[in-house]
Amino acid sequence: MGHVHADRSEDERRGLVRRTQLALLAMRLGDDAGALDELTWAESGERGEARELMLLLFGACSELVATLGDGGTAPVKVQVFDETGEEVSIDEADPPVRTAVRTLLAQVHGNQEAAQEQVEIAMANAAPDEVDSLLLQALRWTARLSAECLERGLPVPDWIADTPTG
Repeated sequence: MGHVHADRSEDERRGLVRRTQLALLAMRLGDDAGALDELTWAESGERGEARELMLLLFGACSELVATLGDGGTAPVKVQVFDETGEEVSIDEADPPVRTAVRTLLAQVHGNQEAAQEQVEIAMANAAPDEVDSLLLQALRWTARLSAECLERGLPVPDWIADTPTG
């Protein structure tokens, strides 16, 4: 089911995955606001769930990148673009994008601890709109990578394959 903390009940894990599936569906339909609505955390301001959502999504992205690398015909490259569409270095990207790239790279290289650390830093220092931006980035990558895997006839994680299509 991905990288969801073991201290959650099975019902909580299923609920988290279901909300993530609905957010992916909204993203695929071009509804960023609807995607965020599915992922927003409690009114109390508790961000623990956002943390787990990010780890679930970046864990899925890592699996998808590995699948594309092993089974794809073209290499997978992470590129970062500025608001004008020009490619920039990771260090020149907006903070949420930097965090997303670093988290994904940590996951791809099997360093779950570094990925968690990147998410923790973001959660401790980011404004709510930056957290939203990071969640949207993770959703976009998950949607795009899973679509690419499916187009190439490659497997995707079960919870993504089971996502409603609209």
